[in-house]
Amino acid sequence: MPFENLNNNHYSTEEKASVFETISALEETLSAKFKNLSAEERKKYGSINEQNKLIVNKAHDYRTSQPSLSSNDVDWDEFQNDYDSRMFINAAISRLQNLIDGLNNNKILHDYDNYQAALTDYGYSQYKAGTKAAGFETKINEMAQFFNRTGTTPTTTDVPPAT
Repeated sequence: MPFENLNNNHYSTEEKASVFETISALEETLSAKFKNLSAEERKKYGSINEQNKLIVNKAHDYRTSQPSLSSNDVDWDEFQNDYDSRMFINAAISRLQNLIDGLNNNKILHDYDNYQAALTDYGYSQYKAGTKAAGFETKINEMAQFFNRTGTTPTTTDVPPAT
């Protein structure tokens, strides 16, 4: 018997509402600062690579520890604001990515549970169609379209239609 109900921790209506309220609050708070970049602008400005981040960090370190060595041609207040924003955004992205990863893992388990239950239901429907019970033949025909019929070896999750 396959594993079933790999994740039976479900979200209450209140939890769902709270999550979406929190996401809405995040969107409202952050959206004023968002800039839409075209594909061309994304390519032009790109993301500084790890080596260049080291240069930025070293310039920041020198500005902090030995400001007399810093160029007067740089707006250091703006540099610090950009640096602080970059660090904040990076931390926020990391935390949000952890949430996204957790949600994706959770969704995978719920998807698997749904799929296994659907296969069980399909098998039951095949059995009932074999007994000539009303309505099951139509159900089998409608569900059979989703199963691979190319003659390839089925995977462990593919169930062939009734013959």
